[in-house]
This record gives sequence, C-alpha cells and structure tokens, in this order.
Amino acid sequence: MSREQSLRQRVASINTASALRTLGFVVLLAIVVPFVVVAVPQVVGADASHVVLSSSMSPAIHAGDVVVVDGVATDAIEEGDVITYEPPADHELADVNLVTHRVVAVTEQGGERHFKTKGDANEEADRALVPASNVEGRVMFHIPFVGRVISFAQSGPGIVALIVVPGVLLAVSELYDLYVAASGD
Repeated sequence: MSREQSLRQRVASINTASALRTLGFVVLLAIVVPFVVVAVPQVVGADASHVVLSSSMSPAIHAGDVVVVDGVATDAIEEGDVITYEPPADHELADVNLVTHRVVAVTEQGGERHFKTKGDANEEADRALVPASNVEGRVMFHIPFVGRVISFAQSGPGIVALIVVPGVLLAVSELYDLYVAASGD
C-alpha cells in the first residue's frame, strides 16, 4: 500500500468517526431537548407543560402528547386558540384536573370573559362555559409521544426499567471492575 493510499484511508476513517460522533450528538439532542422542554418549559418562554390523557383533540393533539402552555392574558385568547383550563364545577369534565380544548366562542358574562370550548374530535361543544379565571393559558405547541414516555417512567414497571435495572447494572459493573483490579488481571 502506498503512502498516499494509507493517508487517504486514515482521512476517511477520521471523517467517518467524526460524522458518527456528530450524528450521535444530533440524535442525543433530539431525544434530550423535548424532555428538557417538558421539565423546564421556561426555556422556550412557556409557563407549564402537561401530558394529554385523552384523544378529544385528535387529530391535532393525541393522548400521550405533551402540550406546552403559555400563561397569556385571557383578553388575548381568541376563537380558534387551544387553551388549557381547570374545568368549573358545572362542567361535564369537572372530575378532570386540566382540560385542553379549542375555543369556539368568546362571551362576556357578569363582567368576566368566558370561553365556549370543544375538543376537535368531539361532535359537540362542551356544555359549560369556562370562566377566564379558570384558564391556565394558551397552548404554544405540542410534542408528540413524549407524554407516553413520561407516563411510563412514573409507573411501577417504568421505575424498574429506567431506574432499578440501570442501577443494578451499574453496581454489578463496578463490583466486577473492583474484582478485576483486586485480582491483578
């Protein structure tokens, strides 16, 4: 093999290794960034993030997606916006902590702004109006599938798969390294 061929092979292997490291970094970022946004929504200028539990907003937002919510002034909310709110006591979804639905009408009642909402997948609008005081904010964007991972991580099997098993594997690896070091191999 000539010196020139040897040099070309080394350059090619360096380029391949560099490309693989860059690709690995990009993939890692693509995996980590959504979880950072969910954990700290302030990094994108939002106030909160929530896992969507139903498909009432399909096809726009599915169960298992995460919505990132900005706490905007309620007078800035318009028809067509998607909002997250705490349902009032007379709402058909009053047993749910938070609901994310689209605003289909804005009204004024008793000096307070109210919103008529509807899930995109629902045939009819929600019966009860949502007072402005119950609105957490407007949905800025959603992240598909991330909520499923978060829900899994909070379950018993998820804790075992994501915390216990890696912890045990780390402990076994460390014990093996100590054994190898002590035996002089």
